[in-house]
Amino acid sequence: LLAEEEAVDIVEAETKFKEAYQIAEKSYRRSQQLQHQNQLMESQHRRDTNVMIYIRRRLAMCARKLGRLKEAVKMFKDLAKEVPPIMNVLNIHENLLECLLEMGNYADVQAVLAKYDDISLPKSAAICYTAALLKARSVADKFSADVAGKRGLTVSEMAAVEAIHRAVEFNPHVPKYLLEMKPLILPPEHILKRGDSEAISYAFYHLTHWKRVDGALNLLHCTWEGTFRLLPYPLEKGHLFYPYPSCTECADRELLPAFHEVSVYPKK
Repeated sequence: LLAEEEAVDIVEAETKFKEAYQIAEKSYRRSQQLQHQNQLMESQHRRDTNVMIYIRRRLAMCARKLGRLKEAVKMFKDLAKEVPPIMNVLNIHENLLECLLEMGNYADVQAVLAKYDDISLPKSAAICYTAALLKARSVADKFSADVAGKRGLTVSEMAAVEAIHRAVEFNPHVPKYLLEMKPLILPPEHILKRGDSEAISYAFYHLTHWKRVDGALNLLHCTWEGTFRLLPYPLEKGHLFYPYPSCTECADRELLPAFHEVSVYPKK
């Protein structure tokens, strides 16, 4: 709590987390030996495991913020191998994706996507838009809307455009932030998937990665609105995903500050 609430900078937070980790590790070892005695001991060990994983993730995030990218990537990769149920809600792979993008390590980004961008696994703006960015990267620097309009799209351009359409269907609020058509604010503490809060959080951390890929934002600008031709009534029928949830606006209004104009997905 001191690291989360009281620390004035990342260095101080990291010091506090390191202290917390030493204590958490001792508790973990102690409860590991006693976990089979009874249910109470088992739940205590589960709690100690969760606390330790939480602190390790926070330490990795500190390393990322302080520019120690290789160290952060190693920590996130080690964490991603863990199996306790808490891992389902932490989305460590999204932290890992962001770190690898910052390093410009696109081959490893592709490998992470190959594992997590799976039909059976939950999606997110980070996964869908990173997949689109990687596809855009192979064609964006030479893309011209005028030329494409005359000769049609090449196979790889079509793949990039389809990936953009898929991302926009998942979260339609992101492009306006990436294209700086809407002002970015600091991300809220909690986000709602497919909502404006997720879009702000994604764009806040990933806009630099889009700017680094020559022509990617131009490709997005030329193609993102084409998504809506496939979705005449997005609240009733989706194309690749479930229909867009109509309740996101209320939740986003609670998550986001009053001065922010919440982005709302039109009914048609």
